Amino acid sequence: MEPTSRPPPRVLPRPPTASRALLVSPARTILRRPSHIAGAGIAPANGEREAMVNHTTASIAEAAPALAAAMANDTLFDTALPPLPTYSLEPTGDVLSWISDFWLSLLLPIAVYWAMSLFFHAIDVLDLFPQYRLHTPDEILKRNHASRYEVARDVVIQQIIQVVTGAALAITEPPEMKGKSHYDVAVWATRLRLAQRAMPGMLSALGLNATALSKSLSAAHPLLAGAIAGGYYPVAATAESSAPGFAPWEMAVAKLIYHVLIPGLQFFVAVFFLDTWQYFLHRLMHVNRWMYTTFHSRHHRLYVPYAYGALYNHPLEGFLLDTLGAGIAFKLTRMTVRQGTCFFAFSTIKTVDDHCGYAFPWDPLQLITSNNAAYHDIHHQTWGIKTNFSQPFFTFWDGLLNTKYKGPRRNRVAEKEREAKSK
Repeated sequence: MEPTSRPPPRVLPRPPTASRALLVSPARTILRRPSHIAGAGIAPANGEREAMVNHTTASIAEAAPALAAAMANDTLFDTALPPLPTYSLEPTGDVLSWISDFWLSLLLPIAVYWAMSLFFHAIDVLDLFPQYRLHTPDEILKRNHASRYEVARDVVIQQIIQVVTGAALAITEPPEMKGKSHYDVAVWATRLRLAQRAMPGMLSALGLNATALSKSLSAAHPLLAGAIAGGYYPVAATAESSAPGFAPWEMAVAKLIYHVLIPGLQFFVAVFFLDTWQYFLHRLMHVNRWMYTTFHSRHHRLYVPYAYGALYNHPLEGFLLDTLGAGIAFKLTRMTVRQGTCFFAFSTIKTVDDHCGYAFPWDPLQLITSNNAAYHDIHHQTWGIKTNFSQPFFTFWDGLLNTKYKGPRRNRVAEKEREAKSK
């Protein structure tokens, strides 16, 4: 018996490459041999095969619009990231042409210390603002147990230690280079783009369709539409290259983060660390009798503080409390030498202002924080010596650990003198 001659099967044209993966699955499902025929080992007849092929062609034609729409939705969430720019490094120049940044970082805190101290000393000697004094001139002479010469001498010793420590810190820093800022800004813009990838999922959890919402906003608000779509900004591609680019708002926010927020955070962390360091070490020197009598009592020889007595300390205490604490804050926050110079200079200005002996209502440093000359002066009095340990910036730890002075701020010595004269 001769085998029956069968016509060759009809072959469908292959779909385009881009949509081939989407069309394979429906075709395979339709062309699968029925189970009752496959199980019996019987091939389908010619009519059945032709009907199956025709049905497949019609199904693909009907599915084409839906598949095209699916492909369009897929391209809406393009995962390609903008390329990072190249950069070349070169040494950073000095801020001032006549002095290197190295020496500026060492000498500027000393210069501002004596400039501010002499300013307040002139006000004190000329008696320009007596209404804002915390103490009378006679109290400075009668109540203080250290001469002005002794104070100036110990301050100079403290500043020599400060310069040596600052030089050691600056030498250990790597050479500062420039030319990479635009790259670092682009890195932050990339992080913003990656953060936007979570937007479609978040909207989906709220029952919203990110694709449909993005398309409806694309004409009037293209940047908002791109953010909703998960960071897809086709308009951000440059004319010179088809590669994706960053949206203007991404670059603006990245520059804000890199040039403002990060340096601000470094400064805030350094301030918090220095306040914490000085509060607990300062309080320890009052709790431990040996440490107080050996080291810290020298600073309290000034019952009536004045500006250039701010760094009047035992050399070891000055190193531990001021120099070492500021140096660790500088290293911990990974500041540049220029940032460290500003931080050291500002800390010095604040310390001098806290010991100036005047409560000026227009002094910005005394308005920003309640840790000011009047606040710290209480700590130098016999009746407030166990309170107000915080310095130099904020009073956070005094408030948290209940060491803030709660009584009225008054000059008890001056009050006694007035009472004696009135009798």
